Amino acid sequence: MKGGMKMDEMEQVQGRGVSRRDFLRGGFALGGLVAASALPSFADTPSLFPQRGRWERLSIGYQHINAGAEKRFTILHISDTHLTAVYPHESEWTRSFMKRRSKTFGGRQEEALRDSLDWAKQHVDFVIHTGDLIDAQSEANLDLVRKYYGIGGAAMTGALGNHEFLHGQPKTEESEAGKEISRARLAAAYPFDNSLASSVVHGVNFVTLDNVYNTVTPEQATRFEAEVKKGLPIILCMHCPIGTPHILRSANRYWRRKDLKEVLDVRNWKPRYKDSVMTDFAAYLKAQPLLKGILAGHLHIDIQDRFSPTAMEFLVGGNFLFHGEEITIS
Repeated sequence: MKGGMKMDEMEQVQGRGVSRRDFLRGGFALGGLVAASALPSFADTPSLFPQRGRWERLSIGYQHINAGAEKRFTILHISDTHLTAVYPHESEWTRSFMKRRSKTFGGRQEEALRDSLDWAKQHVDFVIHTGDLIDAQSEANLDLVRKYYGIGGAAMTGALGNHEFLHGQPKTEESEAGKEISRARLAAAYPFDNSLASSVVHGVNFVTLDNVYNTVTPEQATRFEAEVKKGLPIILCMHCPIGTPHILRSANRYWRRKDLKEVLDVRNWKPRYKDSVMTDFAAYLKAQPLLKGILAGHLHIDIQDRFSPTAMEFLVGGNFLFHGEEITIS
């Protein structure tokens, strides 16, 4: 694959001794955040605006979260890459869908991801992807997931988006039961617990949560409460944002109203599914002083707003448009 690495080359990169990676060895199991300095170099010669500077085709925003970290560090937050790779032998539905969607997203999604990760390697400490890395399940897309999350370790941590669960055969049911059909297949490609995972970095607990279709299960709520009991400041990372009035107003200017069904409006939203506890969970989150920030995607726009007295919510624009956001955690 273009920009790929041989197994022995990947192993050499992952075995390279660096201070931030040494820190991680003491704190994380497979699937946690990994130092950006341990990422392989993916970027190729820029073909978009070739006369501009190396990073000028990226659109990088800058934010700050005061979380009470033991040591200041930086992350690159990206979301919604929407990879559309497919092999010739895959089903007619998959090939047709990926061809059409590649046109929708411009066909440069993998290039945008490679650029973003290469930029992260040189400028930040860690990488978080908040879902829709792929546009639908295909063998080729899941191979790219394994490639970019790393062989034998994670190139970034993250959460699943609604498109991770899209498989098309039979038609994907938008429910917890529908998601369970794909759990095992996704777990074989993504190196983290795709329901809820936790990674502690310099005293800050990054909790990644699957809230696709705006459902949070009782089990997830219980597991999140266990994370709160650790007593560490929390940054919650999930695909679908919680819609404050400002976020919803901005989204309505960008999207057609019917496309906003997966954005939780905590003022008057009603659960789409009986097995969801999302409304109560959102109220619970608002009351947690340890919650210091929410990172989300899904809407393909860069926007932030106050979620609670202690937490801002940060949405990042689509990575397929070369968007990313550097966040300093102090």
